[in-house]
Amino acid sequence: MKNVTDSFLSLGYWPSAGSFGFNTDILATNPINLSLVFGGLIFFGKGVLSDLLDNRKQRILNTIRNSEELCGGAIEQLEKARARLRKVEMEADQFRVNGYSEIEREKLNFINSTYKTLEQLENYKNETIHFEQQRTINQVRQRVFQQALQGALGTLNSCLNNELHLRTISANIGMFGAMKEITD
Repeated sequence: MKNVTDSFLSLGYWPSAGSFGFNTDILATNPINLSLVFGGLIFFGKGVLSDLLDNRKQRILNTIRNSEELCGGAIEQLEKARARLRKVEMEADQFRVNGYSEIEREKLNFINSTYKTLEQLENYKNETIHFEQQRTINQVRQRVFQQALQGALGTLNSCLNNELHLRTISANIGMFGAMKEITD
């Protein structure tokens, strides 16, 4: 390995007149080397770089086109969503108005049905009172009639003889039977 290093170092000491060799002066050789490297890169890399830039440009254009399509689709979906929102809001307003109307209608129906029920209960109460009054009047009549009959029988028993007594009883039984038929 030492021989290879020595051979490169020894090349630097050779005279450059008419012979081929390495120039070890860094300041003189650097711009020439760089210009050769850059020249080769530009000459050979121009097509590759151009292709890379064209590919990059196409990808950017495709991305922009896709983004515009997605943006258009998003705008279209947004418009559809806004239309659906307006429709739902109108339906909600309609339901709200109908709901309030329905509530008012149900309230009035409930008040009317309650009023009718109260009227029916009042009628039942009045009928029950009338029935009880009639029943009480009939009971009082029966008691008065029984007391009057007992009083009349007592008076007749004390005043009448046996034959008259039997005729009076028969007449009273006939009257009582006629009254009973009327009340039934």
